[in-house]
Amino acid sequence: MGIEALEAVFIGLLVAATVTITWFAGLVVVKLFRGQAQR
Repeated sequence: MGIEALEAVFIGLLVAATVTITWFAGLVVVKLFRGQAQR
């Protein structure tokens, strides 16, 4: 594996982590919003 391949792997992991964190944050916000709306 060259440096380029290693960089590609790290960028892929970074993107995957960012997407997962964003999705999780969105899910939490939606759950909180629905909880507030039901009261």
